Amino acid sequence: MDSSELRLEQAYFDRAWGERERKREVLRSAPMAAAGPISGTAQVKRAAERAIDALGAPEDSVAFGRFGDSAGDTYYVGKHLINTEDRDCLVINWQSPAAVPYYKATHDDPCDVRLKRSFKTQANKVLDYEDVLFADLAQRVEDLSGTERWGIDDTVLRDLDAQRTGEMRDIVQTIHAAQYELIRSPLEQLLIIQGGPGTGKTAIALHRVSWLLYNYQGKIAPSDVLVVGPNPTFTRYIRSVLPGLGDADVEHRDLRSLGPQASTGLAEDPEVARLKGEARMSRLLTRALQQRVRFPERSEVLDIGRGVGVQRLTRNAVQSVLPRFLAAATYNDGRGQFRAWLSERVHRGTRSTVGVSATVLEAAVERVWPSLTPQSFLRELLGSRERLVAAAGDDFTAGDIGRLLRAPSERISEERWSDTDVALLDQADYMISGRFPTFRHIVIDEAQDLSPMQLQSVRLRSRTGSLTVVGDLAQSTGPWARDSWTDIEETLVRRHPSRVEELTLGYRVPEQVYALAAWLLPIAAPEITPPRVVRRGPADPELTHVDPEDVAGQAVVTAREYAGRGLFVGIVCPDAVRANVEDSLSRAGVAYSDVGSGKLGASINLARPVEAKGLEFDAVVVVEPESIVAEYERGHRMLYVALTRTTRYLSVVYSRTALALPVDSTGGEVSDADAPAIRTVEEPPEESPTPTRQRPETETGPSRVRTDHSSKDGVGFNIAETVSQAVAVTIAAHIRHSVGEPLWADVINRIRLELGVSQEDLFDRFE
Repeated sequence: MDSSELRLEQAYFDRAWGERERKREVLRSAPMAAAGPISGTAQVKRAAERAIDALGAPEDSVAFGRFGDSAGDTYYVGKHLINTEDRDCLVINWQSPAAVPYYKATHDDPCDVRLKRSFKTQANKVLDYEDVLFADLAQRVEDLSGTERWGIDDTVLRDLDAQRTGEMRDIVQTIHAAQYELIRSPLEQLLIIQGGPGTGKTAIALHRVSWLLYNYQGKIAPSDVLVVGPNPTFTRYIRSVLPGLGDADVEHRDLRSLGPQASTGLAEDPEVARLKGEARMSRLLTRALQQRVRFPERSEVLDIGRGVGVQRLTRNAVQSVLPRFLAAATYNDGRGQFRAWLSERVHRGTRSTVGVSATVLEAAVERVWPSLTPQSFLRELLGSRERLVAAAGDDFTAGDIGRLLRAPSERISEERWSDTDVALLDQADYMISGRFPTFRHIVIDEAQDLSPMQLQSVRLRSRTGSLTVVGDLAQSTGPWARDSWTDIEETLVRRHPSRVEELTLGYRVPEQVYALAAWLLPIAAPEITPPRVVRRGPADPELTHVDPEDVAGQAVVTAREYAGRGLFVGIVCPDAVRANVEDSLSRAGVAYSDVGSGKLGASINLARPVEAKGLEFDAVVVVEPESIVAEYERGHRMLYVALTRTTRYLSVVYSRTALALPVDSTGGEVSDADAPAIRTVEEPPEESPTPTRQRPETETGPSRVRTDHSSKDGVGFNIAETVSQAVAVTIAAHIRHSVGEPLWADVINRIRLELGVSQEDLFDRFE
């Protein structure tokens, strides 16, 4: 690093910082300068506050990179535009068209970029920089390293190794060229991004929102964007990214609260959850709602009022007009139209100058067309076999009705709601009132698990069908686990084109960890192409075999060791041992955060595998993998999720098996010869990239590339060796503590005899 060059860069940063802070002061004084009516001043103040937010914090660095072109022009790139008073541009915004070469330049297409410089900063102090000279890369193209060939510089690797916290960070400095192309995709489309763990799909979706807001100003505002996550914890984890990019008014929601009533955590059988998620539930709700409109039973007249002034309408007179009002856009619209008709008929027939009071009229309307809330409607439907049977039509069996039926609470305020009830309540709300906000663009994260009813909730909020949908089919679990994006695409697509893109580079998960997790892919998702791994981690996965009663204690010991090094730690454990882990944490006096309750702490976090989806930690302790597999219908996928949450360290604590792998066709355990091939960036790219899937086309599902899982060329991590080492350490420790050293050889020989291992077998092992 050239110290004189560093001083020049610091001087430029200082100048840009001064201009930015000057603008901040001008904006702060804008409301006072307006000195107009109170309402006008308030508007100026709000506009000034938004503009100040868009500048970033005073302690933020003004830029993260710069590039120079062949004409000798230099451009600094940052999160926010910085101009001088004379409108000279000091820093261009990363979303602007002017910044395109910074992200798109590669060794085989430098986009007229001569030099690309990435800065390492602390606040606005320039600590270091790294240069990429594209002429140099072109000259030594045959000798390029894997990371150079793929356009991954030290800045990216340094960011991947940085310590994590309870909040997701932006990646504006390290956006890869392939990611950038997806971020810059046009607004008017349904874009589905398939990506394995750590491929950056969530970051791409969020940065795409920021890019769209900048480049489609006038067409879309922050309040026109909705980001939907799977649960409150995930939403909290990602919600600081967009404000950090200057887009503070984007709405974040999670599936458990996407409607008029949030889930209260009512547990239900997976069969019931799947049934409630099916598209036919929409037809059940439609019929059930229409059936609430009826002439009172056992009565041939509708009395309006009492005594001398009572008005009476016959059953035939009322029933003849109901179909007309049931055709209204919403239940409440139809009710209002019926009320108006009833009012007109009553007032036309009365001779009183006083007429019928609004209260009396409303009581009559209520007898025919009851006022309903989504909560009261669904509670009364699910609590009544009679109503369910009447609404079932030909879509539901008696068994289905029995599964849907549940006892209602005494009061509606005490009713408990499941996660799958939320989408039903949302559909009911739409049919009853039809009033909830719609959005110009919607992002759905972890979309691979959504039911048709949840997808319908999202679709109803989309004005045009402009969506970014991200997920990983290899991590698709739960009642709606799927192996294809087809049904999601068909449900969400509207008038805009749609396409499915696949991310091929895995940034977060270290090579050694992925080599372990990839053993699960032939079972969990055989048609998914594993991502190409970018980097190795600081250590191989640690597999620790202990007695069943020691599992929880060992998991806590391991987590404390990681936390003691200042790492952000996740303990991922199944319900079978969760109570034991919680008890061990409490007895050890360890403070921890419960991910399931929506919390993420800076130290130790306890999560079920399903709660860990989408999250990342410096270090992960996976507890009892065999129980994880046993507890979920797609258990190997859930274990795959658990193993791939780490950015650096992985420990597996188990009493039975480390991966719960199946046996092969001969009845033997899967061996290293069956290991799936792990691709790294050190291998050259394929000649033909994986094709993008776009509609319309004739095939019925997304294009896929089948991985040759029989390859013997796995890299980085040998599972047989690691398991053998873990078991050997456990046995050796037991021998060491049980007998004296003179007896060790005899004990080992007797173990050999107990296992039926001949001396020849041992000698062959070491030849």
